[in-house]
Amino acid sequence: MLRSITVGLDGSQESRAAAEWAAREAELRGLPLKIVHVWEPVPTPMAEAPLLGAGTQQHWTERIPREAAEGIRLRHPGIEVCTEQLSGHPGDALAETARSAELLVLGSRGLGGIGGFMVGSVGLSAVGHTDTPVVLVRALETAADEHELDPAGVPSAATPFRPVVLGLDVEHPDETLIEFAFVAAELRATPLRVVHGWTPPPYYAYGTPANPALHEALALSASQAVTEVLLPWRKKFPDVEVVEVPRYGSAAVHVVGASREASLVVVGRRIRRSPLGAHIGHVTHSVLHHSTAPVAVVPHS
Repeated sequence: MLRSITVGLDGSQESRAAAEWAAREAELRGLPLKIVHVWEPVPTPMAEAPLLGAGTQQHWTERIPREAAEGIRLRHPGIEVCTEQLSGHPGDALAETARSAELLVLGSRGLGGIGGFMVGSVGLSAVGHTDTPVVLVRALETAADEHELDPAGVPSAATPFRPVVLGLDVEHPDETLIEFAFVAAELRATPLRVVHGWTPPPYYAYGTPANPALHEALALSASQAVTEVLLPWRKKFPDVEVVEVPRYGSAAVHVVGASREASLVVVGRRIRRSPLGAHIGHVTHSVLHHSTAPVAVVPHS
């Protein structure tokens, strides 16, 4: 049985943008699309109010995914679309249904927001508590945003995809994360930009006078480390053009900067089994809040 591209839909603008992104991804991967709507029960006194009666609740919980599915079938006739309704806390329900999905796609107001730190609690909960890759899509994201400008400088979905960006930690490279990024670039027939931020070890960084030769040696070492990690993947995906981008400084800053010219940003999250906390690393957390492109968070051991 094919695993689906699953998208959480609550009727908001950002979740509708996520549904459109998920439909396009389902087309690229040749997979079905599942639209999931989670209804969070309201307290009994509110549920008994005239405007929030059982009939009204059922009408809206059924109408939202049904209308979204009908629209997607019209715009994307080549994919299979189904809907599912769940009840409970949205973050928990989405994390649970993601177990049988290829990808979980969610919308977020916060992506690209100048204020930052606006990704909703549902999105952070789902990212931190599922072993399935989660893609967060900002509101108003369109197909044209993922593509290069046409010769007239106009956004167009008919032009080639912008590059896929991978944030790489050379000290702890993970095959699941790297393969996801290569597959995403291969599906889009676009280059993969691999961004690695490096800083000198503490014993170099503190109390050491400026030393250009030392800085150059460290930069060369970082570049060689990136090349070594990617070498087997270049052989496995010979059709993917790889651009290595080792940079001095914060990895989060460099990945966010690269997102401005990307169709998709891919970052990792180390799986931790402790029930406390969201388990999202500081680089991934920063990229989630400040990237201007959709972000795929890939959990790995």
